[in-house]
Amino acid sequence: MYSRRSRYENRTGGPGKAFELSASSGLKPHLCSVFATTMTDEQQQLQQVARALRDRCRSVLLATVSPAGEPEISYAPFILDDDEAICIYVSELAAHTRNLLANPRASLMFIQPEAEARNLFARERLVLQCRAGEVRGKEADRLLERMESAFGETVALLRSLPDFHLFRFQVEKGSYVRGFGQAWVVQGNRLVIGELRKG
Repeated sequence: MYSRRSRYENRTGGPGKAFELSASSGLKPHLCSVFATTMTDEQQQLQQVARALRDRCRSVLLATVSPAGEPEISYAPFILDDDEAICIYVSELAAHTRNLLANPRASLMFIQPEAEARNLFARERLVLQCRAGEVRGKEADRLLERMESAFGETVALLRSLPDFHLFRFQVEKGSYVRGFGQAWVVQGNRLVIGELRKG
C-alpha cells in the first residue's frame, strides 16, 4: 500500500511541491503571500488534513451545468499537476464533457467513504468551486503519461480515441468540512485554509 506521500508523488511527479504558493495555485498573486503568511498553526494542520482527504481519493465527484441549465453530477479519475490543479480525461459522449466545453464552471467534491464515517450526516468532505480549462499539446502529453502511470493501460487506449479531452481545474474557493459546525473556507489549488464558516 502506498503512503500518503507516495500517492501524492505519483500524481504530481515528485515531492517538494506541497508548500509552494503561486499564481498557478488558483489564487490571485497578491493573495498568495497574504494567505501563506497569515495561516495559524491550526490552519496549517487543517490544510494538511484536507489535502490528505483529497490525496486518498483516485476519483472525484464532478458537478456541472448543461447549456439548458440542468444540473448534472458524475465522477472521473484524476491526477494532480505540478501546481496541484486537478486534471481529468473525459469523453465527449459524457454529458459533463459537453457541459464543460460550453461552461467551464464546475464544483468538485472529495468525501469520506461511508464505511469510515462515524455519523453519515457529518462525513468529512472537501467541496471546491473551480474553473476548467482544456490542456493541449506537449503539456497534455506529459500529463497523460502521468495519468497512464497512475491508472494503467486503459489510459493508453483512451488516448487513441478522438473524442477525449483533458481538463484542468483551478480552484477558486471552497469548503473543508470535518463535521457539525466545522466548516472552513478554502482557497486555491493548495487548499489554503481561511476562516471558520459561521451560520
